[in-house]
Amino acid sequence: MSNYLQLYFGVHLGHRQSELFLAYLTRRLQNMVEAAATAAAVEAYRDGKSLIAYVGRKINYASDLAKNFRRLTAEADKLFARRDDVEAEANKDKTKKKTKECEAWIGRVKNVEHEVQELENEYIKGRKRPLKQRRIWSASNLSKRLAEKCEELHSLWAEGRLETEAVVERPPEPVRIMHAPKTENKPSIHCAVEEILGYLRDPNVRRIGLWGTVGIGKTTIMHNLNDDVEISKMFDIVISASVSKESSIEKLQKAIVQRLKLNTEGISDPDEISWRISKELENKKFLLLLDEVWNVFDLQAAGLHDNNQDSKIVLASRYQHICWDMEVDELVNVKRLSETDAWKMFREKVGRNINLPGVEPLARLVVTECAGLPLLIDRVARYFRKKDNINLWRDGLRSLRRWPSVKVQGMDEVLEFLKFCYDELDDEGQKICSLYGALFPEDSDVYIDYLLECWRAEGFLSDAVDFTEARDRGHGILHDLIDVSLLERSEKIKHVRMNKVLRNMALKISSEGKNSKFLVKACEGLKEPPDEEDWKMANRISLMDNQLCTLPGTVDCTSLLTLMLQRNYELALIPDTFFGSMEKLRVLDLHGTRITSLPSSMLCLTALRALYLNSCSLLTELPIQMKALAHLEVLDIRGTGIDYLPVQIGDLLTLRCLRISLSNSCIRRVIEGRSRVMDMGQNVISRLSLLEELSIDVHPNNQWWNVVVKTITQEVATLTRLTSLSFCFPSVEYLKIFVSSSSLLKNICFTFRFSVGYHESTRYRILDHFQYEICRCLKYANGVGVDHAIAAVLAETDAFELLCHKGISSISDFGNANMNKIRGCLIEGCSDIEAIVDGNHSTAGALECMEKIVVNNAPKLTCLWDGPVQSGSLAQLTSLSIYKCPKLMKIFSCGMIQQLSKLQYLRVEECHEISEIIMKAENNNLDPNALPGLKTLILIDLPKLRSIWTDNSLVWPSLESITICTCQSLKRLPFSNHNAAKLRHIETQR
Repeated sequence: MSNYLQLYFGVHLGHRQSELFLAYLTRRLQNMVEAAATAAAVEAYRDGKSLIAYVGRKINYASDLAKNFRRLTAEADKLFARRDDVEAEANKDKTKKKTKECEAWIGRVKNVEHEVQELENEYIKGRKRPLKQRRIWSASNLSKRLAEKCEELHSLWAEGRLETEAVVERPPEPVRIMHAPKTENKPSIHCAVEEILGYLRDPNVRRIGLWGTVGIGKTTIMHNLNDDVEISKMFDIVISASVSKESSIEKLQKAIVQRLKLNTEGISDPDEISWRISKELENKKFLLLLDEVWNVFDLQAAGLHDNNQDSKIVLASRYQHICWDMEVDELVNVKRLSETDAWKMFREKVGRNINLPGVEPLARLVVTECAGLPLLIDRVARYFRKKDNINLWRDGLRSLRRWPSVKVQGMDEVLEFLKFCYDELDDEGQKICSLYGALFPEDSDVYIDYLLECWRAEGFLSDAVDFTEARDRGHGILHDLIDVSLLERSEKIKHVRMNKVLRNMALKISSEGKNSKFLVKACEGLKEPPDEEDWKMANRISLMDNQLCTLPGTVDCTSLLTLMLQRNYELALIPDTFFGSMEKLRVLDLHGTRITSLPSSMLCLTALRALYLNSCSLLTELPIQMKALAHLEVLDIRGTGIDYLPVQIGDLLTLRCLRISLSNSCIRRVIEGRSRVMDMGQNVISRLSLLEELSIDVHPNNQWWNVVVKTITQEVATLTRLTSLSFCFPSVEYLKIFVSSSSLLKNICFTFRFSVGYHESTRYRILDHFQYEICRCLKYANGVGVDHAIAAVLAETDAFELLCHKGISSISDFGNANMNKIRGCLIEGCSDIEAIVDGNHSTAGALECMEKIVVNNAPKLTCLWDGPVQSGSLAQLTSLSIYKCPKLMKIFSCGMIQQLSKLQYLRVEECHEISEIIMKAENNNLDPNALPGLKTLILIDLPKLRSIWTDNSLVWPSLESITICTCQSLKRLPFSNHNAAKLRHIETQR
């Protein structure tokens, strides 16, 4: 056996190694022999046989080392190739991801790849040793590990043939980025984004509406909301969908299903899909952004139920009413770009050609033509981007100004969008009302009451019998036109405007119509009237705001319905025969001209409904035969030289609206010996039984009025159809006559502006503080004490001005109960007032509807509120302004500040005794959220002011702006980043 082993090992291991190994075996066998002396021979034999087999296997592994390495390499390459194929397949569709089984398999392959690398390194290292240093035992172990690893690799390779798909749909990402254009360089759009973000932070707001005309930037706003980082942290998922006009609940569901990656294959029942959507969103806080909403959707039918996760919805529409019908909590109107923003956008879009010599002035004119519409700016910028010399720019500007008569690349798309809004109007009446706006200069502010009067005079509101009904109907149409963005609200209260682009569209439509031919040359610097042929073709003519000095002697205008010549300040004479052919004329506006008289042909205007002569300061009388204007309903002669009430007005029996102002020129007439005017004016008003609106403004020095006011007051009190009255009562005695003789004051439809006593200003200044119309105003000047007639009117008043009054210590002397309808109050020059309100004798709240208070020059005022403050008092107050009150020491009396949760604006100026804005002594244990709505704080010339509040304990969550001037004792402010997070503006001046 020894020889056999020697031969075997010599073949496999070499001579020297076999000798060493045999020596080792010999020692082991000797030990076995010795063991055999004490153990059974059979057992010894078995051990020897096992040892030989073990040794044989070791030798085989050692001899197969190179072969096992090559096999390992092959198996590894095969496995890794399969791994790469699986990953490539999984990554091919970015909307999908690897299954968990696939992820686990790839993870195991990654681990084994590291182990294979280590084995390879060990094999290569061993091969680098000299032959005599190689160890058979280590070689055998390495070979065995290689063989075992080969089996593992092969098994993994076999597992890589996954029986199921290697990939599945990815879960919907929280936000699908849309890469929206930045809005920081477009403040008007950026402000809308920020406003919506504010509402999204408000837990009480669930739905937000965004509306504006086509091309205004609504989609840009929605995309910016989608991409906003803060929003991505506020919601679990943001769902954006665009809803076309033809969309249905099913199409909306389909868009949501795709965004949520729900499997609805084979399901056609909308209710079932709705249920699946609602279940998917049940525990998610989602934000739904719906763009281009044309119709009202039942979002619950689509599966979007209100849940408890504070989910929110923002919807964008061209139409305001769609937003309201979708039950939004807040509404955001997208304004047109300002001139500066529009220029920035245009310059950026055009690029380097805008820097060509002489181009910038032309470019700014081009921007003006775009009316601040981002879509239009974008299209026009593309058109001009290719123009690389000033000649092309000039030609392009000419074409743009003639558009839409001349085609301009990209502009027709915008025109189609805008015309669609026009075509969508319900009836022809709305359409002609819309076109009527084109008679006014582009972007000019048009007074709403005036516009509605023109509509009525033209017959657009023919279904309305009386003036009030016509105004209400007109407001309905106006609301619809604003709703579809064909008109827009002006920044001025009660004014609207039509932008340049819409005006161009309206003029184009009118030029194509049969019964609405317009001749419009408003604000074009005309010095000569248009050709007679142009007059003949037109139904409506607007030559306002020009420099016309004269008009044609005769014109053929048998179809003319509206003629607007206002604010031609050089027009002094109208030819005597000018109106001869205008028998169908319904609206004539001559206000602001220099005419001194009206031509005799005026009496041919038998169909005239509205005549505007206001601000014709040189016009001193009306034609004697005014009764020829048998259908006249509106006459405005304010600001003329007519300083009395002409008797011929009494012949206008169809008159429904009369406006007149009486200047002080009557003094001149008296001096000239024309005192006969003192006897005029009687039995004029009483004959106008259809009169609904009457306005008589009186200059304090008009002596004629003092003579006839009693008679006219008595006549006015007999008018039963009156719904609006603006009137000057020289004293309370005349107000008593009206209050005792007329029941109009209790009529809920009756509006008034009463001035009792004379004051240098005829304006109602308190109205400047409101952003909406106030309908019932009382100004009481230079009075003494309290009169029941004043108290009776106060009980029905919305705005009250008390000027230079004496004999009262507070307005509570008129009765707190009489002032609970008042929304605004101005107190000025009242020398005896010591407090605004006296709460000592009242158990009910006072000034519960008050929104604005202005106090000026009250020398004895020591506090705003004296006595206990009942719950509900001043609960609606948003603005408080105090000027020149030298004895005022405290603003917020004990208990007062707790009622001011809605106060937004506080201004205190020239009150030299004020040392604290919020007095610590009057406000112990003050709630940190005492003034949650305060946005603006202005403190000027308060030399003793030491503090606004003693420390930083109050929270000012809404405070945005502070102005402090000449408050030298004020050393610190109670504001920080923590308690006034919105504070962005601080202005100080010593």
